[in-house]
Amino acid sequence: MKTAKNITLNSLKKMYQSMLKIRYCEESFVDPILAGQVKCPVHLCSGQEGIAVGISAALRDDDFVFGNHRSHGHFLAKGGSLSSLVAEVYGKESGCSNGRGGSMHLVYPQKGILGTAPIVAGTISLALGSALAARIRKNKSVTVSFFGDGATGEGVVYESLNFAALKKLPIIFVCENNFYSTHMPIRECRPNVDISKIALPFGIRSFQGQGNDVLKVYALAKKAVSLCRQGAGPVLIELFTYRQRGHVGADDTIQGCHTDIRPKQEISAWLRDDPILKFRKYLMHKLPLVKIEGIENNLKKQISAEHIKARKNPYPQAGDLLRHVFKP
Repeated sequence: MKTAKNITLNSLKKMYQSMLKIRYCEESFVDPILAGQVKCPVHLCSGQEGIAVGISAALRDDDFVFGNHRSHGHFLAKGGSLSSLVAEVYGKESGCSNGRGGSMHLVYPQKGILGTAPIVAGTISLALGSALAARIRKNKSVTVSFFGDGATGEGVVYESLNFAALKKLPIIFVCENNFYSTHMPIRECRPNVDISKIALPFGIRSFQGQGNDVLKVYALAKKAVSLCRQGAGPVLIELFTYRQRGHVGADDTIQGCHTDIRPKQEISAWLRDDPILKFRKYLMHKLPLVKIEGIENNLKKQISAEHIKARKNPYPQAGDLLRHVFKP
């Protein structure tokens, strides 16, 4: 793992806490999903925590992020409420979308989280609008658009790259390349698997990096954010990572038939490259083990308590179906 430069020990601890919070939160949904207590589809991001945390660590509260169907990590890393996320996945009124959105429709404007959506590439154009607003207002805010490798098959990606380049917008396009679009390997989706190159025809700076090394992600994010704040955006970052669970649900099973067709050897190799285990090993040279274990134990207790609280909270009432719906 890359040696951290100009990062305080406190910042390193916060990054570890944020990564653990995401992992423990994601894994805490497995049993409720299998037990049928969670009714909405849930796309877990276990294994991809380094990207969400590394990018968000370089952002301010007044910067904005847009996500996709696998965005619990983006939500928590940017500062979204753990309590409101857990409640939303259960479909409770106390959730961040008042129980109307579920796992894939998350919003928390207090921390600049302006929306996630399951439509592939569905929020990229919205992120473009956010970046245009920042440019018009000249407030130096940066917008991050998170999307997966599968989204690069959608035309809106290229339209957005073109417009962002034309207007020199302060936007960072972050492609989380986990090598699979649902169950299809990237090599079967693209003639050229080097996604970072899609920015070149538009004159946009692009970078590639290892998404499972949070410090490398952070270094790239700082560079990209600095360029955007200076008016030299947009920027595209392609980060390589791997989801440790299947495409959707706890284990990607349909009527008892396992549908995750990824080779076992491939999965095993990526599990050895676990971003949290790598960062933990790095931190052990800087923090006593007892402090690291204290962080871990406290988060486990916190997340367990949030599940208990969320299950006790009420569902939205049928009579409130049209609440929070805007009228034309």
